[in-house]
Amino acid sequence: MKYFFYSLIVLGLIACKNEVEEQKVDIVDEIATPQLHLDQANNLAALPLHCIETEYPNKMGHVTAAPEDQKRPTDQHPVFYGCFDWHSAVHGYWSAVTLIKQFPKLEAREELLAKIKRNLTTENIAVEIAYLNTENNKTFERTYGWAWLLKLQQELDTWEDPQGQELAQILKPLSDVVIERYTDYLPKLNYAIRVGEHSNTAFGMVFAWDYATHAGEQDFKNVIESKAKEFYTGDTDCPLSWEPSGYDFLSPCLEEIDIMRRIIPAADFHQWVAAFIPNIQHGDLDIEIGRVSDRSDGKLVHIDGLNLSRAWVLYGLISQYPQQYAALQETADAHLTNTLPNLVADDYAGGHWLGSFAIYALQNASHVPEDL
Repeated sequence: MKYFFYSLIVLGLIACKNEVEEQKVDIVDEIATPQLHLDQANNLAALPLHCIETEYPNKMGHVTAAPEDQKRPTDQHPVFYGCFDWHSAVHGYWSAVTLIKQFPKLEAREELLAKIKRNLTTENIAVEIAYLNTENNKTFERTYGWAWLLKLQQELDTWEDPQGQELAQILKPLSDVVIERYTDYLPKLNYAIRVGEHSNTAFGMVFAWDYATHAGEQDFKNVIESKAKEFYTGDTDCPLSWEPSGYDFLSPCLEEIDIMRRIIPAADFHQWVAAFIPNIQHGDLDIEIGRVSDRSDGKLVHIDGLNLSRAWVLYGLISQYPQQYAALQETADAHLTNTLPNLVADDYAGGHWLGSFAIYALQNASHVPEDL
């Protein structure tokens, strides 16, 4: 396994920002690929704990048809009104559920559960569905918010606890609407959206595929597989060196890899990815860790999300095919460990969503074989 040096504070996330900077200088240790532990979980849990019931500021993304359509976020979206915008609220819930499931001794466990159960009710989900059925908002949160909602549904479905199962059943009607919309939308999409932000087609397909696989939604899987092959099979020489764009939180090139590794057989995938990013099996990625110049700028801070999403894609690839792509681990580790300290005492511009990206990256890191 590859090892490298970095501050112990990265794993703990247990100090304020000034303490982090001081300890980076003097406290250094040799460690393996970072894993999510209870101390980290307690600190990361503070992010959804703070934001899922924080109504303002709020970016609603709402299309109005009449004056009476202007409503408060809590009235328009009585479940997912916090965390600045709808999709961030959704993955704030995902973060909370993930940490509660994984860490029974999580300090904020009961407080988080109370907030989830207070908002995620049958009545409130009915309001969320009614909103999606309004004529001017049927494409609301397509496809980024849709994908995260299915991620939340999967997390609740797999929670072996009566509370989790009850919450899963409450959320399911909204997820069914999303699946219906997704299944209707993808066949109409003639060209993949290859950007580094919310509308990236490959990213949405990844979470949708994972949910469809988990739930046995074969028709949904077939639609995703068909369109992914149509969009990406012929792609070669992805211009990774062009990345990132200034507001990216996803890598357009790596997101394609993330969906293609799921849907095509191993031999076909190795051949495809060798043409898509030549020499990738040798760890030769022409990318540098992204730098954020202003953490209070909601767009510029996207770059930290890019670092974390790059890491989770690379960890996923290594986990699935460790013999072929182990050389990528150093790059994945570097992206993750250089970004984790930024979440400590972060500005709300990043704090309302980056915790979810960190948790998912750490989840994927935990699946990497220890004997590489």
